[in-house]
Amino acid sequence: MAKRYFELNEDMADPGRWLLGTPIDVQGKEAGSRLFMRGEPIHVDGCLRVPIYHPGTALDFSLADTGGFPVVTQKVANVLAEMAPGDIQIFPVEVDSQPEPYFLVNVARLVKCIDDEASEEVRYWKPEDGRPEKVGQYRAVYGMRIDPSKVGDAQVFRTWGWRGALIVSEDVKEALERTGATGMDFEEVTGPSPISEEERARDRKRRELLEKPYAAREAAWRTLGLLDKMVTTPVAVCDTWPGHRQLWRVVHREAGRTLLVTHGLSDPFISRLEPSVGFGLELALETDQPLEPVEESWPFMLLERVAKEVANHEHVRERAMTGLFSMEVSGKGMPKPFVTKEGRVAVLLGVESRTLPRHFSTPFGEVRLVTVQALLPSELAYLLEHGAKGQAELARRFAESGEEHLSRARRRAVV
Repeated sequence: MAKRYFELNEDMADPGRWLLGTPIDVQGKEAGSRLFMRGEPIHVDGCLRVPIYHPGTALDFSLADTGGFPVVTQKVANVLAEMAPGDIQIFPVEVDSQPEPYFLVNVARLVKCIDDEASEEVRYWKPEDGRPEKVGQYRAVYGMRIDPSKVGDAQVFRTWGWRGALIVSEDVKEALERTGATGMDFEEVTGPSPISEEERARDRKRRELLEKPYAAREAAWRTLGLLDKMVTTPVAVCDTWPGHRQLWRVVHREAGRTLLVTHGLSDPFISRLEPSVGFGLELALETDQPLEPVEESWPFMLLERVAKEVANHEHVRERAMTGLFSMEVSGKGMPKPFVTKEGRVAVLLGVESRTLPRHFSTPFGEVRLVTVQALLPSELAYLLEHGAKGQAELARRFAESGEEHLSRARRRAVV
């Protein structure tokens, strides 16, 4: 009987779980994925410190540095050390605010065993992709299946060419489960694929449909500043977004400004499996205030709430596409200067900017970039009194003051 193997990931079911950041060595330097995801033995001096990127429920098994490599408790480390001593290295680490010992696991075994034919889909880096150092390696692996006959005696390993996958044998899986350790999720990567040929073809078409506008948006963001791919922002499956995925991007701009943008409101409607620009817009909120961490910052929370209204309500999208439009969202967690007596925060959508384009192109059509400007309560009162003329006058005064679309809590009202 062929051996069974499983990909070991974090269990993401608990929304209150913690997230661990990039380890720090004794010199105060970051020791991240480039070091611990090579699939080979490494040397580490001293004890590493692992910061908690996002507070929450402590777990026995976590993937630190945005899902890179395991940080585990003693009972998990004991199982791995006993069952796979030749496949791993274990380093003691200190996790911020945690008194019990934790350990970082470096998987030091790399096995060339991905079964291209049995996997749902694989893609390789090609010379024309402009990454010569990666040519011949996997660019993407969907629905991975491995060939057990090529594994040998490895119990814990990474897959050659696709090092993000952490694979364990069935024996290791069962031993880990017997400990009752929290935070683990196992997905089998051996045996027949559970996906039918029809499902495989549909999934492939779905991915191909989403890839082109995704790349076009990223190209557009890069023209606006430094696109930050290391920042972790919540990614969620969301039926109200056209591609059923909530995505966000962070762009660092001149003068210490940060631009937060939605990255999926212009996805094609995935339920139709045909080219389109989705809702035809993306939202952008720019600030000059520190955002550490981004997902807990008030600008991100504000953009998230506005995006929810845009995704859920057609009349909001229609108004946002045609010109200036004001609306209110919950003020929970927002800076006090913005919050009205009713506990709300107002925003003005569509304020034009000298530094941001009004539209950008994708293979499936033009997409409007709609700015989101946070308003002070006195500015909201002015809008309620003067209507559409008040919106236009506010936008004019923002431009005149030099603020334009910039959202900042500490500023004077323009009315």
